[in-house]
Amino acid sequence: MPRAALFDMDNTLIRINSARLFTKYRRDRGEIGFDHTLRVSWWLLRYWLGNLDAEVVAKKALGDYRGTKELDMIAMCDEWFNGYVKQHITQAARAAVRAHRARGDTLVIASSATPYVAGPLARELEIDHLVCSDLVVVDGVLTGDVLNPICYGQGKLKKVQEFLGHRELTLQSATFYSDSITDLPLLDAVGTAVVVNPDARLWLKARDRGWRIERWTK
Repeated sequence: MPRAALFDMDNTLIRINSARLFTKYRRDRGEIGFDHTLRVSWWLLRYWLGNLDAEVVAKKALGDYRGTKELDMIAMCDEWFNGYVKQHITQAARAAVRAHRARGDTLVIASSATPYVAGPLARELEIDHLVCSDLVVVDGVLTGDVLNPICYGQGKLKKVQEFLGHRELTLQSATFYSDSITDLPLLDAVGTAVVVNPDARLWLKARDRGWRIERWTK
């Protein structure tokens, strides 16, 4: 029976939050100041607490890129990945991806990030598929808008269901690796939930449900 192996990105395939790394990258380039860094930190705290209005935050964050050529965004994210992200991929993550590939599973990164952010990681790990938050592009230019639903919480579950349905795959046969309580809808829906580097609330849920808990730090 064909199966899917789904991987969250932040604190799972990489051992740190990608938004924090992207903020550092932009500060190093002189594009943003300390006030922007504080705003991102506040958003990340609310994300960790699970009370973030993802659609509102996404629109605010993407406003900076309204009018940016898609090709320029791709090039920028490639540069960012090579200089700031690649070093944070854990060997445990690479091993898990290799193990699922050896079984013949369909490999997927399922992340609230955009394809521009998650794409370089997918290529590095030879993961063929992305389920992400898709941006609106008109004539090769970003509009600053995001296509609903955002790949977050229930939205991630819906987008993964659609992805699997188009490929005659099922949630019941899928494995999902994630660190965050915000992914609880999808973790509850898959046949095999694996909790990686969990926050405290997800650790408690995993313990109560008997899910495997792993630490991917090296």
